[in-house]
Amino acid sequence: MKPGTTAARSAPALSLGALREAAKDCRECPIGYNGTRMVWGEGAPHARLMLVGEQPGDQEEQQGRPFVGPAGRLLGEALAQLGWPRETLYVTNAVKHFKFELRGKRRMHKTPGQREALACAGHWLESEIAAVRPEAAIALGGTAARALLRRPVAVLSERGRWQEREADGLPVLVTLHPSALLRLRGGEREAAFEAWLHDLSQAAEYVPATQDGARARRLRLQG
Repeated sequence: MKPGTTAARSAPALSLGALREAAKDCRECPIGYNGTRMVWGEGAPHARLMLVGEQPGDQEEQQGRPFVGPAGRLLGEALAQLGWPRETLYVTNAVKHFKFELRGKRRMHKTPGQREALACAGHWLESEIAAVRPEAAIALGGTAARALLRRPVAVLSERGRWQEREADGLPVLVTLHPSALLRLRGGEREAAFEAWLHDLSQAAEYVPATQDGARARRLRLQG
């Protein structure tokens, strides 16, 4: 069941632009020393809904934007089917640098350690939340859920359910990261995508209605 009214949060000490500049040279965890570009969040500066992923991938790091690689394209497809314009949301990651291991010349994704994720979330993610002041957040995957809720989260058993942050009462909807769906094939992926859309749709009330968005939702319901 979705929590009730979100507790008021204190005014941010820094703007999103100032925070982005401050985070560029962050070395609070070892990932900051790996030579990759810091990838900050983007979207509506006072969005009602914040989407939080794990960390940038290879393409995100190269472009300096969150969710622009394969997982980002799948997220974009989901947003289109839901009728949610991305520009009305704020999209970010719990960890701001790309953690990887080299396999030949390829940089392969490596999951951030607990201390690395908490170091970044405790400073930069919390600062983003304070600056944007969303009314709700969606945790995409276990790293994001743990960073937001400050506890271990079993995503498969807790997905599709609203949780409430103890610190500020912010409602958090837990679901899969889109990269989890990319590992599936054929009908299995299609079924998983539909279930994922159902999870995401529970946050629809936090997305401002637009003419195109309303039409997309009607078409999806009719289909």
